[in-house]
Amino acid sequence: MNTTTTIKTRLALAAALACLSAGNGWAQQQAMTAAPEQLQPVLVTGNPLRDKESTQPSLQLSGDALTLRRAATLGESLDGLPGVAATYFGPNANRPVLRGLDGDRVRLLSNSGASIDASSLSYDHAVPVNPLVVDRIEVLRGASALLYGGSAVGGVVNTLDKRIPRAAARGLCGAAELRLGGAANERNGALTLDGGNQAWAWHADLSGRKADDQRVPGGRVRNSASDSHGGAIGASALFSQGYAGVSLEDYRNDYGVTVEPDVTIKMQRQRLATAGEWRDAGGPLPRIQWQASRSIYEHKEVEGSGEVGTLFRSRGNDLRVEAEHAPIGLSHGDLRGVVGLQWERSDFSALGEEALVPATRSRSGALFLLEQYRSGRLSLSAGARKESVRIDSSGDLPGAEEPRFGAAEGRRFAPRSLSLSGGYQLSPAWSLQANLSDTQRAPMFYELYANGVHVATGAYERGDPALGLERARGVDLGLRWQGADRRLLRLNVYQTRFRNYIALDATGASFENEEGESLPEYRYRGVPARLSGLEIEARTGLPQMDWAGPWRFTLGGQFDVVRGSNRATGEALPRLAPQRATLSLTADDGGLWSASLELRLAARQDRVPALDKPTPGYGLVRVGLARQLKLGGHDALWYLKLDNLGNTKAYSATSMATLRDLAPLPGRSALMGLQLRF
Repeated sequence: MNTTTTIKTRLALAAALACLSAGNGWAQQQAMTAAPEQLQPVLVTGNPLRDKESTQPSLQLSGDALTLRRAATLGESLDGLPGVAATYFGPNANRPVLRGLDGDRVRLLSNSGASIDASSLSYDHAVPVNPLVVDRIEVLRGASALLYGGSAVGGVVNTLDKRIPRAAARGLCGAAELRLGGAANERNGALTLDGGNQAWAWHADLSGRKADDQRVPGGRVRNSASDSHGGAIGASALFSQGYAGVSLEDYRNDYGVTVEPDVTIKMQRQRLATAGEWRDAGGPLPRIQWQASRSIYEHKEVEGSGEVGTLFRSRGNDLRVEAEHAPIGLSHGDLRGVVGLQWERSDFSALGEEALVPATRSRSGALFLLEQYRSGRLSLSAGARKESVRIDSSGDLPGAEEPRFGAAEGRRFAPRSLSLSGGYQLSPAWSLQANLSDTQRAPMFYELYANGVHVATGAYERGDPALGLERARGVDLGLRWQGADRRLLRLNVYQTRFRNYIALDATGASFENEEGESLPEYRYRGVPARLSGLEIEARTGLPQMDWAGPWRFTLGGQFDVVRGSNRATGEALPRLAPQRATLSLTADDGGLWSASLELRLAARQDRVPALDKPTPGYGLVRVGLARQLKLGGHDALWYLKLDNLGNTKAYSATSMATLRDLAPLPGRSALMGLQLRF
C-alpha cells in the first residue's frame, strides 16, 4: 500500500471515529481536566452584545487550555482547531487561516480594537504579539464578526489581555511563566502583574523569547532563529458606572528570513491605547463603550553586510465607539442591539531597492448595527455595516532611478456587509445554527499598487489599480449535541461564493533580477471563486475501569476539509489546507495529573493550481503531561509536551510554494514549562 493510500485510509478511519465519538484534542480537553472552572460560560467580547449564549459560531481558548496550546506565534497557537490553519512561513511568521481564507480576509484584533502592523502585506512579516502574555484568544464568525469590516469575511481573531484593567484587582496578583526546549531550543518567559484598589487599577508585563534555528528531520531550517522582547504598562480609573484607562506597549522582534539565508528582519511596534465604558442600567443606552489607539510600526530588512535593504513603516490610528440600546419588548421576546462607528487611518511606506509598493494612505469610516432577538428556543441576530474607504498612492518618488509605480492616484470604495444568524434549541441536548452573509471588501493598497520583486516569497508581484470590490455570499449550517459524561458532537458545513475573489496567482511569466536569477511572476486579479467545507468534532468519556483507580479517560477527535475553486476555470485556489483529522486520548485523575496522546493526520494535498505542486500527507504523534502544583502557597502548572515523536518530515500545504521545501514542520522535540499564578 503506497503512502497516499495509507494516509487516505487513516483519514477515513479518523472521520468515522470523529462522527461516532471524537473530540476537540488535547488543549481543549485540558480545559476540562486541569482547569474545571473553564467550563463556565465565557463572554465572547468580540460580540458587542457579550452574550453568553450567542448564536455566533465561535471558538475560545483561555486558562490552562491556552497555556498548554501556546506556541511561538499566534497562527501556530491556533493551528489545528476546527477550520483553523496557519500560513506557516517558517517558525517566526504565521498568521491564522480560517476556512481557507487568510491575509486581509481574517481580521486580527487586540482587545477588540484594530491591530495595525504589516503582517498581511507579506508572509514573512510576523504578527507583533507574544502569545505568552495573552489571557484569551477568540475566533469569531457570523453576524457580529462582520461588524469589523469586509476584511472579516473569514472571521475575527481577537487576542485579549489585561493591559487596560476593566475591574478592581484583589491586591497584588499576576502570573509568571517559563518555557524551555522545543524544536528551536526556545527560552521563553513572561511576567504579568496587576494591582490597585476599588478606585484605580494598574497592569505591567514583560516578556522575552530567544530561539535557535528550528530542527527538522535531517537538519535545521536555515536562518530561522529569533530574538524578541516586549513590555507594557497600563492603568484605569474605576467608578461605579464603568472605567477609563490607557496603556502603552512596545514589542521588538529580530528574526531570520528563511528564503534569504543572510537577511534579518528587525521589527518594532509601539502602541498607545485607551478604552473606557459607561453603564447606566436604567437609561435608554445602558452601555456605551469606546476605544482608540495609535500604532507606530517599523521593520528593517537587514542584509548580511549590515546594510538595510528595505525599510517598512506604518503609522495608524483607529477609533471605535459602541452604544447598546435598552431592550425593546416585543410580543414574544426582547430585542437587544448595539450601534456604533469605526474610523481608521493608516500611512504606509516602503523605502529601499526591494520596495515593491509605493507609499500609500488608507482612510476608512464605517457605521454598523447588530440586533439580537430571543423568544423561547429561537434566537436571531442580524448585522449590517456600511463603509467608506479611500486609498491613495504617492506613486514614484521624484527622481526615481527605476520608475515602477507611475503618477500619484487614488481610489474610493463604498463596501457594505450584511449578515443574519439564527439558532434553535431542539431539546436540552440538541441545537441548530445557521448563518447567512453578504459581504464586500475593498482591495488593499498592495493588491492595487504592488509592482516589484518580493524577495521574501521569491517572486515578482504585480497589483491591479483597476480592481473592484471583492464580493462574497456565504452560508454556514451547524448542529450541536451536548450530552452527559463529557460527550459532545458538533457538525458544521459551509460554502462561500465570491464574485470577485482577489487572488495572487502565478501567471507563468518570469522576471530576471539583477543577479540573473529567474523569478516567477505573480499577479493580483479578481476571479469568481467558491470555498466549501465540513468540520466535525466530538468527544466521549470512556467507562470507568476498576484497574484505573481515579483516572478518567476521554476519547476525542476531529475532522475538517476545505475545498476552493476558481469557478471560471475549475482550477483549485492556492494554499488550502488538506483534509485533516485528529484522534486523541486524554486522562486525568480528577485533580492533579492529566495526560494526553494525540495523532494528527493530514492527507496529500493534490488539488493545487497548475503552477504549484502537491504536498505529501503526514501523520504526527504528540504526547502531553501536566500537573497542578502548590509552590509557596500559590497555584502552579507544570507541563511537558513531546512533539512529532516519529520525527516525520512533513510540509505545510498552506505555505507559499517558493518556501515550502525550505521550511518543513518541526521535527521531534520536547518542551517543558512552568506557570505560577499568584
